[in-house]
Amino acid sequence: MALIPSEWHVGSRRQWLNLLRPGDWLTLLLALLLVAGLVPLSWHQERATRVRVYQNGKLFGEYDLAAARRIETPGPLGVTVVEVAGGRVRIAKDPSPRQYCVKEGWLDQAGQAAICLPNRTSIELVGTKPRPFDSLSY
Repeated sequence: MALIPSEWHVGSRRQWLNLLRPGDWLTLLLALLLVAGLVPLSWHQERATRVRVYQNGKLFGEYDLAAARRIETPGPLGVTVVEVAGGRVRIAKDPSPRQYCVKEGWLDQAGQAAICLPNRTSIELVGTKPRPFDSLSY
């Protein structure tokens, strides 16, 4: 016994829709509402409260994001400038050739990071809760 009659072809949308019963529509609607309700909870990140600045793999300093400041971190290529303002942080200037860490822009969520590999400088934002597991810490 075939579930789908053989004379139907894949491109016939009306025939596929006729296969669905009223209970199927209700199940699909409830599943869609559940997914729509869980999306904001899944991608919600905590706002960062502090920034950790690392130089050559060692903690250079930990700073509060509430106070605006400019942090100059010396590295093998020169000075990396970290800027804190308005509850967010960025690497404003770096002597690295490709400027990937500068292109990261402003960071404000806990767990975000910017890394300047040639100058061995990085920043990591931390919040009030412990850092959740991710693919790097698994």
